[in-house]
Amino acid sequence: MEEQNNNSRSELWNLSLRDLFYKYVRFLPLIVISVAFALLLAFLFLRYSIPIYSSSGSMLIRSEQPGSQRNDELENLIGGNKASNIVNEIEVLRSRPLMIRVVDSLGLQFSYSAIGKIKTVNIYKQGPFLIEALEIFDSSRSFTFKIKFQNDTEFRINDEKPTLKFGLVFRNVNGAFRLVRKSMAPVSKEYSVTWTPAYSVANQYAGAIQVRPKSPGTGILIVSLQTTNSQMGTDIINKLMEEYARYSIEQKNKTSIQKLQFIDDRLVDYRLKIDSVQKILNDFEQRNNLIDSKAQSDNYFGNISEADKVINEETLRLNVTDLLSGYLQQKEKRYEKVPTTLNLDDVTLGQLVAEYNKTQITRQQLLDANVPVNNPSVKEADNQIEKLRTSIQENLRNIRKSITSTISTVTEKSQQSQSQLRALPEKVKEQLQILRVVEGLQGLYKFLQEEREKQAITKSANVANSEIINMALSSAIPVKPNRKVIQILAILLGLGLPILFIFIAEIINDKVSTRFDIEKLTNAPILGEIGHSYSNSVLVVNKTTRSMVAEQFRIIRSNLQYVLNKKEKSTILVTSSFSGEGKSYVSTNMGAVLALAGKKTIILEFDIRKPKILAGLGIAKGQGITNYLIGKAELKDVIRPVPDHENLFVLGCGPIPPNPAELLLDQKVEDMFAWLKENFDVVLVDTAPVGMVSDAMTLSKFADSTLYLVRQGHTFKKQVALIDEFYKGNKLPKVSIIINDVKVKAGYGYYGYGRYGYGYGYGYGSYYEEETPPRNFFEKIFDRLDFRRIFKKNKKK
Repeated sequence: MEEQNNNSRSELWNLSLRDLFYKYVRFLPLIVISVAFALLLAFLFLRYSIPIYSSSGSMLIRSEQPGSQRNDELENLIGGNKASNIVNEIEVLRSRPLMIRVVDSLGLQFSYSAIGKIKTVNIYKQGPFLIEALEIFDSSRSFTFKIKFQNDTEFRINDEKPTLKFGLVFRNVNGAFRLVRKSMAPVSKEYSVTWTPAYSVANQYAGAIQVRPKSPGTGILIVSLQTTNSQMGTDIINKLMEEYARYSIEQKNKTSIQKLQFIDDRLVDYRLKIDSVQKILNDFEQRNNLIDSKAQSDNYFGNISEADKVINEETLRLNVTDLLSGYLQQKEKRYEKVPTTLNLDDVTLGQLVAEYNKTQITRQQLLDANVPVNNPSVKEADNQIEKLRTSIQENLRNIRKSITSTISTVTEKSQQSQSQLRALPEKVKEQLQILRVVEGLQGLYKFLQEEREKQAITKSANVANSEIINMALSSAIPVKPNRKVIQILAILLGLGLPILFIFIAEIINDKVSTRFDIEKLTNAPILGEIGHSYSNSVLVVNKTTRSMVAEQFRIIRSNLQYVLNKKEKSTILVTSSFSGEGKSYVSTNMGAVLALAGKKTIILEFDIRKPKILAGLGIAKGQGITNYLIGKAELKDVIRPVPDHENLFVLGCGPIPPNPAELLLDQKVEDMFAWLKENFDVVLVDTAPVGMVSDAMTLSKFADSTLYLVRQGHTFKKQVALIDEFYKGNKLPKVSIIINDVKVKAGYGYYGYGRYGYGYGYGYGSYYEEETPPRNFFEKIFDRLDFRRIFKKNKKK
């Protein structure tokens, strides 16, 4: 039997995959229903969920202005050729101020929805009307109108009684409004119009905008947005790219305007000074009648003029130095760019001013992107600006010292020439001095005029640093919900959930379901299996029955001979772990099947506490074992034959005693078994469960073997360990297991059932007169599908 048990385990592993298929295929109707239900839920979800569309466009961010000259000092100072920081530009595109401009341009403060029976649909640019806000009392608060149309021209607001028409002004607690018919499209019954402040709408869409580089290292950006209305998403992205281009031009023009304002202020100042000095010169010449005094001093004045020219140029540079120094010292212009270095041809100064202006622009871009002033990036820019301001002022002081030194040197040379003019009349000399002042002021004025023209040209030539490559387009198919993904997910859930529940139910099942559950917990041999009986009678074995259950008892009878070593006379103990596992049923039919083999068999109803043998045989209760043990009856008088069953006798329990355990210890029990063994070939002892009371252990000394009952779906797996304990410890004689009440349903393969050729299989009707179990609808379907037959046919092919 040990060898047979090992072979059984090997067979189990070889057939596990096929048996697993047969085990779960019986749940196919449940799985089909689950999948159908999941697909129905997916259909309803897709039908009534609000679709979300994705819109995307692309734009190019230029790093430099086209045609710019890297050696243009003035452009370098204002940062016109700076390389664009793509990360900064992305933040600007996603900034709320820029989105507010988009919201205002598209009028997105008002959102229009058509209210249906189940869902509300966004009808941006698709509705038959628009609402005009003539006055809003509180622009910082959102509000909603419920508009119900009575017909194509009349409607009500928020279910209020007055009926309104298109074009009429109506007032409420929110302000004054008017509905304007936009098209002659059919009007639905109910609409919802919501007004939201621009900053709230901008905050919503700015957070939803996705901007990413098309590929690393390039200035091409992909701008995308997901909305419930495809047209709205397309319009927002296109308008955002347009507003960004305008914003970049405005930023460049802002620099040019600032420079032009500075130059204009200087031109007005110098114009006044030139007019004042020129008036002084004219008055002096008229008063002293000086017409051509220059010819008198050409020889001396040439040298003086050359020196004065140099002094004027250096003085101009000195004035510019003072202007820049004074500009940097003004606190209110702390975060403004240095407008120009004019004619200060100093490389170091030019680099410092360029870096200073670049840092100012970077700081301003951060602020425009809604970065807080206390942000580390802004703080770092502030520190850098302060350092550069200090460096520029130090550089200007060095330049001033250099210019002052040059002026001093040239002045000395000029004084030498002037000494030569001392011989000229004082009037001529005074005239020349006034002329030098006039020429110096005129030179500076002309220089500023030239710079102003340059800046005017630059301002008019400013273009956006971005270019729209592809206008935004919207997907025709919603990206959310994804129909295919949801349908596939529904199928997977429909398949997976019931299988998971079934698998979990199998895992947490603590009762014996298959032969393998027993084999893996004990080495005790399994004598056989008994299928579920649909008969109303307990005794299913007789001379004429050819049912499968009867044949199973016959096979157990054959296997029992090997356990008993073919003894002529034997005593068999029938027990189990607890009540309800079929001891009385098996004892009755085992007695019948042994009697059919010509063995004179007696069944002892030794489950004194809960006797069932006589009731199952339909025999009335009477005197029995307890009467004999207490000395009130003779043993031969209480033994009764079973009607219609030759060689089969039964010894009933008798009245239930108050002390059954002690009663079994009486000497008469031993005398009883000695007499029974002499007068009967087989003594079957139906005793109480060994896991509950000690009766079976007490009677085990009279038995030659033990039939231990395990009932499918009833016996706990942990109780099988008790069997192994009895088997290994020899606490019960020759323990063998009988698996009772094995149920085999269509599509479900109970492993081990039919191992010896008597189990469930196709074509068994030619061998058995099988009982017909009740069939439900799904089992009839499985019978027609005939999975095992299909499997066998495919295997043969």
